[in-house]
Amino acid sequence: MIPEIHIEDYNYPLPDERIAKYPLDERDASKLLIYRDGCITERKFRNLAEELPADSLMVFNDTKVVPARLFFRRESGAHVEVFCLEPADPADYNVSFASTEHCRWKCVLGNARHVKEGECLVPDGGLGEILPDLGLSARMISREGPTGIVEFSWQGGVPFSRVLERCGQVPIPPYLRRGTEAIDLERYQTLYAHIRGSVAAPTAGLHFTQRVLDDIAARGIETANVCLHVGAGTFLPVKSSLVSEHPMHREPFTVSRELLCRLRDGSRSVVAVGTTSVRTLESLYYVGVDCLERGEPFDVAQWAPYEREYAPTRAEALDAVVRYLDARGLPELQIGTRIIIVPGFRFRVVDAMVTNFHQPQSTLLLLISAFVGGDWHSIYDYALAGGFRFLSYGDSSLLFRR
Repeated sequence: MIPEIHIEDYNYPLPDERIAKYPLDERDASKLLIYRDGCITERKFRNLAEELPADSLMVFNDTKVVPARLFFRRESGAHVEVFCLEPADPADYNVSFASTEHCRWKCVLGNARHVKEGECLVPDGGLGEILPDLGLSARMISREGPTGIVEFSWQGGVPFSRVLERCGQVPIPPYLRRGTEAIDLERYQTLYAHIRGSVAAPTAGLHFTQRVLDDIAARGIETANVCLHVGAGTFLPVKSSLVSEHPMHREPFTVSRELLCRLRDGSRSVVAVGTTSVRTLESLYYVGVDCLERGEPFDVAQWAPYEREYAPTRAEALDAVVRYLDARGLPELQIGTRIIIVPGFRFRVVDAMVTNFHQPQSTLLLLISAFVGGDWHSIYDYALAGGFRFLSYGDSSLLFRR
């Protein structure tokens, strides 16, 4: 049964001065709140390894943020912001990034109310001078509210990934209330970012340095990667009073066959780095149920975890995914999820998580509440009273599931 949750019950006062507008000079100098068995302590993030169970498997999201915000203008001179969300044609991220003449993306459009279908936009400001031989243009193919399909065209045999790197800006969160600056090119990206596709950073990973990663390895803690490309939906507030009326956007993810095998026996504590890793790992169970019941995997629906009771064990579900991959000679699972994790959710994979402090009345705060058995108030009250910095560039926490 879909739970009846009022988003107003997940509010707290967050003064603007508590939102970290810039990162600290050192990534691992941030504060670390530790929540274990209802008790709260704190340390520096660089001490994280000492707080992890020695038999842990730590899972990171190695997605990479792309400079997805581009600026164009109409023939009239009006400015139009084009924020690339996900590739439409070709729909595969890697194929789209490798395109050398044109490609189409689903985009959020700013100040584009009067832009008509078929209208061509030209680079704004100095973009035309950055790569004068590109002949870059953007043509509106179709519109649906604030989003639309935009076709980008250019010359010179340059891959689209290069076009974005030279012409785009890193899309930092709107609540920072400032423009993108040079520091964001490095710091709004995890140290281990590898696979291009996100329009927002998995910010729990921003605290990790090579020193912290080395300490984790020295303790014998295993690590692994998943890849979930974070969409612009991560910025969307819950506008309806009832959470059941809030739509979650699809986000594609990839998990290797090897990791599925490591997860299925349940012999190690699983520590997820960030809410994106949590959503990926917990989605795997429902993918496995589809493989058992329907013979193949499907995208995980938003409310699938709440619609009925599920009998298969974690091992049975993940075994089914592995068998599906083996039967087709596939080394990894590639699929999508719209899963929403709210109080009442049954966690089947993740035992602990590293995460930042999230916005009031957000789906991420609902996830935290579900994970700590509703005890989010004590965690956030402690953080507010203790001078912790909030949101993307803020401090961190290590939460153990209740």
